[in-house]
Amino acid sequence: MLRLEKRPQPSRVFAYLTPVLAVIITMIAGGMLFAALGKNPVEAIRTIFWDPLFGEFAFYYRPQLLVKGGPLILIAIGLSLGFRAGIWNIGAEGQYIVGALCGAAVALAFYPLEAWYIFPLMILAGALGGMLWAMVPALLKVKFGTNEILVSLMLVYVAENLLAAMALGRMKNPEGHGFPGSRNLKDYPSAFNDEIITGSGMHWGVLTAFLAVIFAYVLLNRHMLGFSIRLTGEAPRAARFSGVNPTRIILFCLGISGLMAGLAGMFEVSGPSGQVSIDFNVGYGFTAIIVAFLGRLHPVGILLAGLLMALTYIGGEIAQGNLGLPSAAIQLFQGMLLFFLLAVDLLTNYRIRFVRREAA
Repeated sequence: MLRLEKRPQPSRVFAYLTPVLAVIITMIAGGMLFAALGKNPVEAIRTIFWDPLFGEFAFYYRPQLLVKGGPLILIAIGLSLGFRAGIWNIGAEGQYIVGALCGAAVALAFYPLEAWYIFPLMILAGALGGMLWAMVPALLKVKFGTNEILVSLMLVYVAENLLAAMALGRMKNPEGHGFPGSRNLKDYPSAFNDEIITGSGMHWGVLTAFLAVIFAYVLLNRHMLGFSIRLTGEAPRAARFSGVNPTRIILFCLGISGLMAGLAGMFEVSGPSGQVSIDFNVGYGFTAIIVAFLGRLHPVGILLAGLLMALTYIGGEIAQGNLGLPSAAIQLFQGMLLFFLLAVDLLTNYRIRFVRREAA
């Protein structure tokens, strides 16, 4: 029979192999899912992972990797700092929404004025909006010891209702003939997050995501605060004895994760999405959790994982259109990735041993 046996120390080999094994197992399980739906599993997997990069219309889909991956990477970098310290912000989706609303509010307040300072003010408003929304669970945890998982998650539903209220109320386009949604910021040059290089998919949000990767790497490996974050997550008791201030770590980690989620929302509403609408949020805040763990909470790993997850978004849309796969199947396929990642990750700390039943 099989028995799990704890390793004397975590396996470095499995620590690096886990994401690769999780992706391979997800492909196999996903192929079985697609076959059960009556689709060719090989064709479905090829459509998701190959066509966006090397297919007939790859020239159109490749830039979308950056467009889709940018917000995922930016949010995941912020979440990973908290996760490393054992602080679980599950409400990045709400912070993403509030950041978008704050950024869009600045743009709509200045409309139709054309000025260079409008977009920087939107960036500031989006960052502050996301950070302040994350400060709610942070302050409640510090002052009253509440669970940041529950509080941050419940605030997502508050943010979603706030989004609907704004799309149908104060931010509704007065020239929109009664349809919900704000003005399209793509038609407002001072507030539009346009591509830096035409046709590349590289806009200011993507550039900010790359800068966030560098910032997180330097922070975790070259700064005392990063050391305190890592120590708090790996050895909480040792962190207390070494004088690490837990309140400071909680406020910083939740604040920076909210700030990055808010920035992601602002860049999205001013660029690819273009307007505040009821269905503006597409789950980036939740998908970023998968990206963070798939990247092993390492900045460079998160960069690669974000691009991989963006590939599944784009490939999934192609599969829905070309093969008739339901969107729920694509979402389930993405969820499998986290499930198998956590399952295989068990082998980092445990090994599987075959033992005789009598001995067991």
